[in-house]
Amino acid sequence: MSDKILVVDDEKEIADLVAFYLESEDFEVKACYTSKEALEQIKAEVFDIAILDVMIPGIDGLELCKEIRKTHNYPVIMLTAKDEEIDKIRGLMLGADDYMTKPFRPLELVARVKAQLRRYKRYNQPSAVKEDNPSLLTHGGLVINIKTHECQLDEKPLNLTPTEFSILKILCQRKGEVVSSEELFHEIWQDEYYSKSNNTITVHIRHLREKMNDSVERPKYIKTIWGVGYKIEN
Repeated sequence: MSDKILVVDDEKEIADLVAFYLESEDFEVKACYTSKEALEQIKAEVFDIAILDVMIPGIDGLELCKEIRKTHNYPVIMLTAKDEEIDKIRGLMLGADDYMTKPFRPLELVARVKAQLRRYKRYNQPSAVKEDNPSLLTHGGLVINIKTHECQLDEKPLNLTPTEFSILKILCQRKGEVVSSEELFHEIWQDEYYSKSNNTITVHIRHLREKMNDSVERPKYIKTIWGVGYKIEN
């Protein structure tokens, strides 16, 4: 079965061009030219990945991303205007997994889509294909299976986005060490536009704590070292 991709852009020529390149790689594509149509599709269908233009009129791409993250963990790639760094940062804060700046090369977008799908499928790998000796990270009631990209807390599954999983994995791998937001950012996104005012990691940490019922004041898992970073105690 082909992977289903949602493409949202009010510039019909761009949306159709993206759809053409993706369909030539045997993906199933639903192209939407309005935010209203896109919102209907998000609520009615489950996709494998979404490509959202930030500047679409009405409900913009950032709000559409926010809507997707209410119920779905599939990857989201944002299309941003040239040099609009704030859109990139806000998109990542709202749960986007990647971004591309317009104008972009369609073949590069196809490559990004394939990379995100590989990562997403690893994260959602079914139990039937688990390896015999998976690598486990444990801390209290927390169990992270690196090879199957599964996470449990007190023997109950934790429903994490790939980004949240990556943050928790890094902190557990470096248990006892303080890991700065900048280190987490670069290790996850391999990018250079982090700045001290960027609170992307802070937002993802907050989402993690909410899902884990962890406390900022008396953390059982993720401890904030103010002005330095985050750590999970030994």
